[in-house]
Amino acid sequence: MKPSSHPNLERTALSVLQPGFVGTTAPDWIRRRIADGLSSVVLFGRNIVNPEQVTELTGSLRAENPDLIVAIDEEAGDVTRIEAWTGASRPGNLALGAVDDIDLTESVARDIGRELHAAGVSLNYAPSADVNSNPLNPVIGVRSFGERTDVVSRHTAAWIRGLQEAGVAACAKHFPGHGDTAIDSHHGLPRVSAGAGEIARTALPPFIAAMEAGVRAVMTAHLLVPAYDAELPATLSRRILLGLLREELGFDGMVVTDGIEMGAVSDRYGIDGATVRALAGGADAVCVGGESAEESTVDLLGAALVTAVRDGTLPEDRLVEAASRVHAFASWSGARRREVARNVTGSDIGLVAARRAVRVRRRPGTDGALPVAGAVHVVELSPTMSLAIDGRTPWGVAGPLRDLRPGTTSVRLTEADLDGSDDLLDRAVLTAARDRALVVVVRDAARHRWMSDVLTRLLRARPDALVVEMGVPAGDALGAVHVATNGATRVSGIAAAEVLVG
Repeated sequence: MKPSSHPNLERTALSVLQPGFVGTTAPDWIRRRIADGLSSVVLFGRNIVNPEQVTELTGSLRAENPDLIVAIDEEAGDVTRIEAWTGASRPGNLALGAVDDIDLTESVARDIGRELHAAGVSLNYAPSADVNSNPLNPVIGVRSFGERTDVVSRHTAAWIRGLQEAGVAACAKHFPGHGDTAIDSHHGLPRVSAGAGEIARTALPPFIAAMEAGVRAVMTAHLLVPAYDAELPATLSRRILLGLLREELGFDGMVVTDGIEMGAVSDRYGIDGATVRALAGGADAVCVGGESAEESTVDLLGAALVTAVRDGTLPEDRLVEAASRVHAFASWSGARRREVARNVTGSDIGLVAARRAVRVRRRPGTDGALPVAGAVHVVELSPTMSLAIDGRTPWGVAGPLRDLRPGTTSVRLTEADLDGSDDLLDRAVLTAARDRALVVVVRDAARHRWMSDVLTRLLRARPDALVVEMGVPAGDALGAVHVATNGATRVSGIAAAEVLVG
């Protein structure tokens, strides 16, 4: 094992990690690691109670280092951390892309930035710059501004401008594009089969737009792109991170990995092996802690990096270069955070945007279907969520509709509920709605065969039913009225309920 020429190798290794932790106050081990050189931490829904508590938490974290990078994965929309317990008060990217008003997108992102900045967050792992070219994509979907490259490009740029004007750094993800995939990288390794020319035309322009808008952080994707590297996932690939992102596209900011414990990379290399390979491949910071939020994980990864330098697996100058980029980003984001005045004044821009994003289609001859008359019964068909979405986050139409129409009844059903229970649908839905209007709420029905089958069965029995799609709209408009919200946020549910009752 060769000796290191760097006098603070352990401190340098610690500085490139971006870990999460458990608790709504700063654990002692996180405080110690910050004192030892940790440059970043990541907040998740488990760390958040309310804005005041988050502000106190971030203040205590920065007591050891005023320029500590405090990151969060706050896309708004379906992927929210700051509002994980209440549901997002702002719609996500697909809704904004459907409206296609870049001023509105910039205003929504600025409002997100205002709230994060007031709470002490300095880096937001958003926006998703992925072009959702595969409508069956299990992990991007409504997180994308849409399926058209031009729409995604201009709204990615607008979102970044709005967020960064509010004093919070943006992070364009998931490079080089996660939209044309059919596997969730939390569980397996997706593969992008497109050639380099097609990728350059469809997937890369939003990242170029992000750089032109001033983004200083890019998050990698855990996926295989044989057009550039047939062996290593993008997160670990020098050909993609150095050859494509740095040299061809000219990005000189901080490159951060997607969660390194995700199955696409950790199942193959181990969480420590993936960390070393990511740094060797050109990443500057390693995000960890969505699922592995323990002191032992941070110790494991730090030790793995030190060992890799000493045995020659990871060139020491590569680690030092990565740490330098992290420190440069921390200084810039810290200065930007201090330049912007704290603002706790809320806005209704999210509800305004959600209302504008609703699309309504009526079957011919059903002009009287809206507004819904009399009592309403709602059935919400609930899929298994990607790990990117906090499964505890409220969503749906039944609650908001009950606020407007107090006699509303409802039931929520999953695939497991209906498996082997032929009469449950009849009892819980059709019988319950016998003397009522029926509203069927789905979420990505085209992607879930069981959901589309249930919807078909319900519409066969009740052709007058109204359908609300809260995922990616696809295929024919089904039901007497078809309402597409382009997302399942709290405000999207409110907007749909308002349409239903007029």
